[in-house]
Amino acid sequence: MSKKKHVKEKKLLFPRVSMLDRLMFTKHLSIMVKAGVPLLESLETLATDSDSDYLKQILTHVANDVNNGKTLSEGFSRYPKVFDTFYISLIKVSEESGTLDENLIFLSKQLAKDYELRQKIKGAMFYPGIVFTAGGGIGGLIAFFILPQMVDFFDSFDVELPLPTKILLFFANIMKGYGVFIVIGAVLLLILLKMAIQRPAIKPYWHKLLLKLPVLGKLTVFGQTARFCRNFATLIASGVPIPESLETASNTLTNVIYQKHLLSAKGALIKGQNISEYLDRKKYKEIPALLVKMLRVGEKTGNLEDVLTYLSEFYEEEIDNITKDLTTILEPIMLIGIGLAVGFVALAIIGPIYKLTGSVY
Repeated sequence: MSKKKHVKEKKLLFPRVSMLDRLMFTKHLSIMVKAGVPLLESLETLATDSDSDYLKQILTHVANDVNNGKTLSEGFSRYPKVFDTFYISLIKVSEESGTLDENLIFLSKQLAKDYELRQKIKGAMFYPGIVFTAGGGIGGLIAFFILPQMVDFFDSFDVELPLPTKILLFFANIMKGYGVFIVIGAVLLLILLKMAIQRPAIKPYWHKLLLKLPVLGKLTVFGQTARFCRNFATLIASGVPIPESLETASNTLTNVIYQKHLLSAKGALIKGQNISEYLDRKKYKEIPALLVKMLRVGEKTGNLEDVLTYLSEFYEEEIDNITKDLTTILEPIMLIGIGLAVGFVALAIIGPIYKLTGSVY
């Protein structure tokens, strides 16, 4: 008992549970429940074995709740930042229907697909991120340590400097006099920008802008559509009523604009309208036309779950194709950009030296 108290009172600097930790916990819990291990014993065992200190605390608290007569979904609902509405809804339905072991396996599979989808998107951004970070680091070193030295060096030349050299010296003078302030200002600006886009008043505008960006916008739309369709299909298959499934699946989305459009369809659904009819009438630019058409097919045939599953797989494949093409497209563009930058610096440095040696002879 003292061990539980110690875990409960432990203070954490950054309390968070990663998506992989949540996935592995769900997978292990499903295996233990399927094997017939009592739920309380399963939670206590997983709490002891967890590598995440925060997840260890959560599972200890949930085990205490279950031991005091509360349901598993009630225990999880105390931690909405770790277990979202989709997760809790599936657990609640499975408790009511007596299919907790089956739904935990199903839930772990859905979390695995969601994790794989995020990894694909992150993978697409990894190579460009490495190149831009390396380029920015090298550019910073040049700006701080090389350009300021060049100011005095070229000032000693008694020749008319070429235009590229004048441009380079202009930036060199700025970095020599205000470089530290520029870097500090840029860092502060990024921090303020990150804080600003999280505010409820600004977040919708930022998310709308993300949806309109050339490549990132398409990745966002496909990612949100795949996640919505997969979660919507999962909830319907678990026996959750369609209006509630629509609301829960929409609330699992991260883009507030996309989320708002789909949530607005719930009111029409309650009034007896079809989701596809409502979305077709509204003609939201952010909602893919294919989604609306396929929803109409699913509603007419009564196979909405199968259609949504097909759509989630289709959009996941589309994301896979985009991520593969993205590296192929960006690689030559980045190489050209780096080549132009290197060529400009070389021309700016070599130009006046060549001109000076020519004047000597």
